[in-house]
Amino acid sequence: MRGKRILLGITGGISAYKIVFLIRLLKKAEAEVKCIMTPASCDFISPLVVSTLSENPVGIEFWNKNDGSWNNHVEYGLWADLFVIAPLTKNTLSKMAVGSCDNLLLATYLSMKTNTLVAPAMDIDMYAHPSTQRNFTQLTEDGVEIIPVEFGELASGLTGEGRMAEPETIFNAIENYFDSKLDLVYKGKHVVITAGPTHEAIDPVRFIGNNSSGKMGYRIANEFLIQGANVTLVSGPSNLKLEHPNLTLVRVKSADEMLVEVQKIWKESTFGVFSAAVADYRPKDRVEQKIKKTDTELTITLTKNPDILLWAGEHKTDEQYLVGFALETNDLRKNGTEKLKRKNLNMIVMNTLADSGAGFGFDTNKISILDNRNNFKTFELKSKEEVAKDVLLFLKKYIS
Repeated sequence: MRGKRILLGITGGISAYKIVFLIRLLKKAEAEVKCIMTPASCDFISPLVVSTLSENPVGIEFWNKNDGSWNNHVEYGLWADLFVIAPLTKNTLSKMAVGSCDNLLLATYLSMKTNTLVAPAMDIDMYAHPSTQRNFTQLTEDGVEIIPVEFGELASGLTGEGRMAEPETIFNAIENYFDSKLDLVYKGKHVVITAGPTHEAIDPVRFIGNNSSGKMGYRIANEFLIQGANVTLVSGPSNLKLEHPNLTLVRVKSADEMLVEVQKIWKESTFGVFSAAVADYRPKDRVEQKIKKTDTELTITLTKNPDILLWAGEHKTDEQYLVGFALETNDLRKNGTEKLKRKNLNMIVMNTLADSGAGFGFDTNKISILDNRNNFKTFELKSKEEVAKDVLLFLKKYIS
């Protein structure tokens, strides 16, 4: 559940008060949570409570009366990995079934790019009414997944079917939804990923390095983890953090240290994604004491660093898949093709500093991917999270 983006839709039923417990469960599981409330739901649960627990502003109307800003239903639909409507009242159910669009929640439902999961809540006779059952059938045909109601005491004082599933049950349904989406291509496989720069020491306080932040490699590692893989992330110096039960994070500084760690695990790995910006050269002689500023010039003799990607390519079996990265300033495809062949890669991810928003330090990237079967694709500028998904999807199609 970690990092999953859950959009909660809260409608005007008495069981709305239980959603605070669902939000807490989701946040404890390290999911990101945003909430949309219908105006009627505000009579049952405070938007301030929902906002505080979710750690995000709550959308209620299309326009925020306080500052005049717009709650963009399209952006909600693009942001969410899953839309969960709980409780789902009879009124909202009916509107969803016919495609009505008279509030922010319904507009978002009609804009969703991913699935919607609903937890109905209504009185026994209302739940059993033929029109309700027809509407459930329509939602199912529209691809909506329905969490069954429970049998129990209802707000009317009656006892029967119609009670909203408990927060723990809804949470389990969300977990099961994501488990069902795991790509079996990567589930259980071991992946080694390199990320970030390397720092090659000149003396105890100075080094040769570059401006790589490691963001791209960390995003790729996270996407493999989401897909159920076991990941070893060998990271050069970076302020980024990533935690997951299936992650082994190994921090190194130099290219030599990175090579040693890769050599330990490459034989057992099915996939290798080498996104680290490894320094090509290092000082031939590391000075043990800080170099004093005496002369107007300082000469440092450099020697070539080990080529970690080349080593992996030379020791790759037919059952292993190796992905390299190339940052170019010119002749992107030509240089990428040469690197692909020279280093025995299955595919190479390329970008260029000529593209605005691509390269070191950005949260976005614009890539092209080339494989050793001459399949080539260029992507638009995207967040590095979305780029990571594109890389894994391209690799999956290559394997298939």
